[in-house]
Amino acid sequence: MSRTVIVGSSVGGVRTAQSLRSEGYEGEIVLVGEEQELPYDKPPLSKGVLVGTATAESVRLLTQEAAERDSIRLVLGHRATRLDVAAHRVELEGLDPLSYDQVVIATGARARPSPWGERPGIHVIRTLQDAQLLRQDLVAGGHVVVVGGGFIGAEVASSARILGLEVTMVDPLPVPMSRVFNPEIGKWFAALHERHGVRALFDVGVEVIDGERGNFTVRLTDGSSVSAAVVVIGIGSEPNDAWLKSSGLVVDNGLVCDEYCRAVDVHNVYGVGDVARWFHPTYRTEVRVEHWTNAVDQAVCVAHNIVHPEDARSYAPLEYVWSDQHDWKIQVVGRTAGGSTEHVMIGDPATDNRFAVLYTPDGTTMSGAAVVNWPRALVLCRKGLRDGTPLDEVCESISAAAAKG
Repeated sequence: MSRTVIVGSSVGGVRTAQSLRSEGYEGEIVLVGEEQELPYDKPPLSKGVLVGTATAESVRLLTQEAAERDSIRLVLGHRATRLDVAAHRVELEGLDPLSYDQVVIATGARARPSPWGERPGIHVIRTLQDAQLLRQDLVAGGHVVVVGGGFIGAEVASSARILGLEVTMVDPLPVPMSRVFNPEIGKWFAALHERHGVRALFDVGVEVIDGERGNFTVRLTDGSSVSAAVVVIGIGSEPNDAWLKSSGLVVDNGLVCDEYCRAVDVHNVYGVGDVARWFHPTYRTEVRVEHWTNAVDQAVCVAHNIVHPEDARSYAPLEYVWSDQHDWKIQVVGRTAGGSTEHVMIGDPATDNRFAVLYTPDGTTMSGAAVVNWPRALVLCRKGLRDGTPLDEVCESISAAAAKG
């Protein structure tokens, strides 16, 4: 009987296992996870788990009963340490190696560690335990300093304000979420935080964090300092690919894969989710995408390609990510990054609680869109991007939808 070993028990790994069964795979499926916890969803960690509206049980991706029903063998609490490609084996910490016919690398990414020390009261957030420990400190009260204005930092700042805490956000870049938005658009997201009581300090970095939990001093590059009871570090993430370095596979900012999500020149090794850097057939370059929806969609593609190698599908997704911050639901589709990228705004963030920003590389075609609190506009943008609809036609459709209310 064929065996597929999936290394990584977050959404990419779980969805690969489930999709294999949906595709009719009859072999053995082994899902390996470093954490002892049953698989859980990560987007709620910086939102619902922190504010107390989500629990460990409510964010489960896979129960023991569901795993047994789909004949998915769970191997939890054991870290993968090495991939022996020649022998078709995954070496594990504390267990005998697992042999495989196919292996799926879905080890995700880890939070970039704090360069200012790691001690009680200084938090990163990537795991359920991280979120639970941070919630304990937030509930205890006090001023919170969030270092980093990306999605995680912005969501933590929003969650802390929901809990009624005083919050300062610090980032050396000029606006929040600078990897996604150019400064002209990013300023509206900075204004969102300030409007909800977050003190936003941009264009300034952190030099050192002195003190201890409940009594930190965060010293900034402009010579000023901020006191804090709790400090949250949200300065990005790194792919969990170090354990693959000795495998002989091409590893460069993630596991490098072809357009079918197979490791380069090794066609029984696949990559899924944050750890995979694959050749995107539309963009004609290798990309690595740290989005929940990407991991889900890529898992479906990989499962199909394992079960139907004679009919392998290339993977060319339309990127999509969302974020809940204060009273804004922010949804981003396609490619929006780029400091000089042209854009068209429909709606006025200063007066409306909904708006859409459409990005274009040439003034004619649309490359992506950011939509706030406007589901209909999002639908029209996604359809326009999929169909290659000219920018002006998409703008007309959204404006017509706005006129109808």
